[in-house]
Amino acid sequence: MCAVRMHEDEREVDVPLVSRLIAGQFPRWAGLPLRRLESSGTENAMFRLGTDKVVRLPRHPRAVDAIAHELRWLPRLGPGLPAASPEPLGRGEPGEGFPWPWSVYGWLDGRNPVPGALDDPGPLAEDLGAYVAALRRIDPAEGPTGYRGVPLAARDRFVREALEQLAGRVDTAAVTEVWEQTLRAPEYAGPPVWAHGDLMAGNLLVTAGRLSAVIDFGTVGVGDPAVDLISAWCVLPAGVRGTFREAAGAGEAEWERGRGWALSIAVIALPYYWDTNPPVAENSRHVIREILAETA
Repeated sequence: MCAVRMHEDEREVDVPLVSRLIAGQFPRWAGLPLRRLESSGTENAMFRLGTDKVVRLPRHPRAVDAIAHELRWLPRLGPGLPAASPEPLGRGEPGEGFPWPWSVYGWLDGRNPVPGALDDPGPLAEDLGAYVAALRRIDPAEGPTGYRGVPLAARDRFVREALEQLAGRVDTAAVTEVWEQTLRAPEYAGPPVWAHGDLMAGNLLVTAGRLSAVIDFGTVGVGDPAVDLISAWCVLPAGVRGTFREAAGAGEAEWERGRGWALSIAVIALPYYWDTNPPVAENSRHVIREILAETA
């Protein structure tokens, strides 16, 4: 639901531009209906093409590398996962004044789960845990280092800078206490394994309450997989977090690091998107509330 400008270096993308790109590079699809999709996504502008395709274009320069990254790793990872993954249909090249590559995928049905408004979250918790566990079982050989597969301490400076900006808007003392507790969790000492890296509600699709698809693999990679536990606080209510944790097979230290990842992502995003992306800002506040309530 966010077509407003979120980044200073964001590129303007609209239906006429995408229509010209499609006509020039994929003429077989030129006559299909095209419309912009309402989305709170921060990295890509999305357009539905016909009934069975979606076009994704980077909003800003930092989102560009994810195009080739996804197109490379999705075919390897998708077949081993228990929920559908985006099917790459084409890679677009710069043109018509648009300076970056872009992509076309098959359309996936479903809707995003709404944190705090799940009718029966238990099955979704089981599905998410099973998905995390399945991704971890895929052979990590030659896999790239995950964007968020690094030690949690690498986030410390950014979390503290964001907390300074949030003074008076959230309970920064309580957040700092929880953050410092998560930093004391033992670092990951196992072999690198796959993690999606961004299992937020906006990247999940559900059908009849069950996980039907996971999208946006721009942050996928190998390393510490604790980041994939963020769904526990970003999506699921407290009552089913244990179900998710058991299905994912997360131990105590990993669970603590996962909480730290969820908190750090929320805290860093909140001041940045406070005015420009209300859904992301509200989810960030939701995560902070859930974690503070859990650790009070």
